[in-house]
Formats: sequence, C-alpha cells, structure tokens
Amino acid sequence: MTGNAMDDYFLNQEEPAKSCLLALRSIILQQHVSVTAIWSYGMPTYCFKGKRFCYLWVHKKLKQPYIGIIDGNKMEHPALLQESRSRMKILLIDPEKDLPVKTINAILKKAISLLPQ
Repeated sequence: MTGNAMDDYFLNQEEPAKSCLLALRSIILQQHVSVTAIWSYGMPTYCFKGKRFCYLWVHKKLKQPYIGIIDGNKMEHPALLQESRSRMKILLIDPEKDLPVKTINAILKKAISLLPQ
C-alpha cells in the first residue's frame, strides 16, 4: 500500500479520535530516528529498524484510540490490557483527556527494547 492509504486512515477518523491518533503517531515516530511507519494488515504500523513493535487502531466497542503493542505478552504494565488477544496488549487512550505521555513513552521504550537487536 502507499502512504496515501495511511494518510486516508488518519484523515477519515472522526474527532476527537482523529486528533488523538495524529498525536500518538507523532509520539511514536519521535521515539528514535530508526522508527518508521508502514501500512501493514490495513493499519498504521510502526517499526524499529524494520521490526514491527506497535500499531494504532480504534477499539470497536469503546470507540477509543489505542496503541497495540505487538509483543505485549512479554510486558507487564498496569495500563496495558490483554483482552482476548494472545500476543498483543493494548494501551487505550481517552481522546477527551490529556495524553498520558510519560506512560506512553515508557511502554513504547519497553516495546522497542524487546526487539532483537
């Protein structure tokens, strides 16, 4: 897919989720110069040195944006939810509140550290 599919994904979201997802994208990309965005499995996915570590999506039932941590099953953090997933955990974000930037950064740094170097 092209970058246009990813741009369309963000632009087609309704507010306040749209602004929240755009802010989350920025936070993820600022983690390291080696973090890149790709369009994978029909969603914006983020890689560190070519290895996928997280993605952005909106929870179907709760209608809240979240960061999906690909190897979340290897992480313990009180803010991460497993739900019915076996490998991934999610960090739900309330778009009506200030972003928990410290928590987001800590979880993203841990997710990156789990990748094979």
